Amino acid sequence: MKLWYDKKSKDPTYFIQRGIRNGKKTTTKNVVRIGKHSELLKTTADPLAYALDEVKRYNEELKNNKSVALDFKFDFNEKITYQDDLVSKSKLLNIGYFFLQQIYHDLKIGAFFKNIIKDTRIQFDPNLVNRFLTYSRILNPDSKLGTHQNLVSFYEQPTFGYEHILRTLDIMYDHYYEYISHLYDASTKLIKRDTSVCFFDCSNYYFEIESNDEDYIDPVTGEVTKGLRKYGVSKEHRPNPIVQMGLFMDKDGIPLSMCITSGSDNEQTTAIPLEQKLITMFKGKKFIYCADAGLGSLNIRNFNSMGGRAFIVTQSIKMLSNTLKEAIFSDIDYRLLSNDKPATIQQMKDFDRFDKVNAELYDDRIYKIIPADKAFDLGLYEEKACKNGTIKKVKSKAVVPQKIIVSFSRKMMEYQRFIRNRQIERAKKLLTKLDPETYKKWANDITRFIKRTTSTSSSEKAVDTYELNQEAINEEEKYDGFYAVATNLEDSAKYILEISSNRYKIEDCFRIMKTNFSARPVFHQNRERIVAHFMVCYTALLIYRILEKKLDMYGTHFTVENVIETLNNMQVANLEDVCYMSTYNNSQVLTSLNAIFNLELDKKYYQPKDLNKKIKKIST
Repeated sequence: MKLWYDKKSKDPTYFIQRGIRNGKKTTTKNVVRIGKHSELLKTTADPLAYALDEVKRYNEELKNNKSVALDFKFDFNEKITYQDDLVSKSKLLNIGYFFLQQIYHDLKIGAFFKNIIKDTRIQFDPNLVNRFLTYSRILNPDSKLGTHQNLVSFYEQPTFGYEHILRTLDIMYDHYYEYISHLYDASTKLIKRDTSVCFFDCSNYYFEIESNDEDYIDPVTGEVTKGLRKYGVSKEHRPNPIVQMGLFMDKDGIPLSMCITSGSDNEQTTAIPLEQKLITMFKGKKFIYCADAGLGSLNIRNFNSMGGRAFIVTQSIKMLSNTLKEAIFSDIDYRLLSNDKPATIQQMKDFDRFDKVNAELYDDRIYKIIPADKAFDLGLYEEKACKNGTIKKVKSKAVVPQKIIVSFSRKMMEYQRFIRNRQIERAKKLLTKLDPETYKKWANDITRFIKRTTSTSSSEKAVDTYELNQEAINEEEKYDGFYAVATNLEDSAKYILEISSNRYKIEDCFRIMKTNFSARPVFHQNRERIVAHFMVCYTALLIYRILEKKLDMYGTHFTVENVIETLNNMQVANLEDVCYMSTYNNSQVLTSLNAIFNLELDKKYYQPKDLNKKIKKIST
C-alpha cells in the first residue's frame, strides 16, 4: 500500500492506496482515508509525515497480522453494469476445484500434453482445455458447448474457443493408449496402487439418435470398419444406439484402464484385448482377474490360467450340469465361513433369525468346494466353424483346472424371497386385468410367474387362459441364498469370496460416471470425439477416486454427493476488487480436504494475490 493525494491541491486529502491485481486486471483503489491536510494540522505539525507513517503502520499490520481496517463506500443507487446477454449470470467464482487441480497436476497430465505437442504447430494449450473439461465433468457436467459457456464460473476464468475443445478431443484420441498408460504410471507415484486383483466389467452408454452408424467398407481393400454407435442390449433397456465401455479397476476401486467398442459387440470379446494392454502396463506383473459370470467365458478362463495369472468369476448355478447341481444341493461337506466348523443347509434354514443368540450366524455363510475341471459341467461354450462357413456355439469339452466355491446365506435367502413375494403379488394383480395382446414374458420381469395355457376344440377358436405359474416359483426358490464362484486359486474360500464381494466397486464406478458425471447421453457424432469424451470421463473418475482414497487414508469417508456438493458450494464473491469473501461455510468434508491438501481454503476473506499464490503453488 502507498500514500496518494492530489499534489496540486492547496488542501489535499490523504489516502492509503492499494494496488490490486485480479487475474489479468490491474487497478488501484483508495482503501483508507487518513484525512484532509487542514484537519491533520490540528493534531500534528507535519501532516505529510504523519500520513506516511500511517501507510507504514498499515503495511506492517497487514504483513504481521493479515488484518487491516479498510474504508468502503456503498452507493445503494448505483446500477449494475449492463451486458448484452440473454440471461443474467452469477458473478460468484468457484475455488473448490483447487483440490481437483492439485491431483490433476500431480498426475503430470500437463507434462504429457507438452510432450505430445512439442513438435507440432499447435498454438493453443490442450492441457488447459482438458483440465477444465475434467473439472466441469465432476462439478457441473454439461455438453461441451455448455461447459465452454460455464468457464466464467471458475476463479481462473480460462479463455479458449469452442473449436479448441473439439481439437483437444481429436488430439486425445490420437494418443489414446499413451494417455491411459500415462495416467496409470503417474498415479502409481501419487498413491500406492494395489493391482494384486484387477476387476473387470462392461457397461454401455446411449445416444439420443434414431439410427445406428453404418459399417464402412474400403472400396480398394474390402476392409470393414464397424460403426461405433450400434443397437445392442442396453443396460438401461433403452431403444437407442449405444457404445460399450470395458473398465478395469484395482483392488481399491481406482480405474486402471478402459476401452470403447461398438454397441453390438459381445462384451466378452473386449476383456482379453484390454487385459493384454494391462499386462504390458504392468510389465508382466501377475494379478487375479475378477469379473461376473457374463465375463467369465471359456476363453477368458483359459487366458487367465497362463502367465502366473488367476481368475475368480461368478458362476451361474442354473447353468451347471445335473451332476454339479446334485453336489451343491447335497447337504453334506458344508462348513461355516467364519470358523470352518461343519454345518448344514437345513440348520441354516431352520434357526430362529430373530433370536439375538443367532445374530452372528445370521450374518455368516456356509460354503463347499467342488472340483469342476470340465467346461461342459460349467455350461461353458466354444465356437465351432461349420462347413458352410457359419460359426456355431457348442458346449465345450475342454478341461480347465478349476473349482467351484458355493456358499449359502440365510440373510440372502430371506432377502431374495422378500423381493420375489412382492413380485408375485404384483403378478396376481396383473392377472386380474391382463390384456392378452400385450402379454410378453421377460427373463426377470414379474410375467415370468404367469403361465399361459391355450385350449381349443374342433368348432371353437383357441382361447388363452392365464394363471400363476407355481412350478416356476418353486424352481426359482431352490436357488435362494446360494452363490457360487469359479476359480483356479488354491487360497482359502474366505479369501476368495472376500475378493469376489468387492465387485460392487466397479459397479459403483459406472454409477458415478453415469449419475454424478452425466456421461450419457452422448452428443458427439464421430468416433474420435466419442472416444475422447469417455477419456475425459475416465480422467474425472480417476481424479475423484484418488481424492476418495486420500480421504479414506486420512480416516474419513464421505459419499460422492457430499464431496461434489461441497466443492460446488465453495464459491467466493468479489468485493470491489479488493478481496474475495467466502459464501460457503466450513464443514466436515472441507476440514478433511484442507488437512490433506493444506490449501487453507477455509478462510472468510482472501486477497487476490493469495488465491493466485495457491494456484501457483499447485502448479509447481
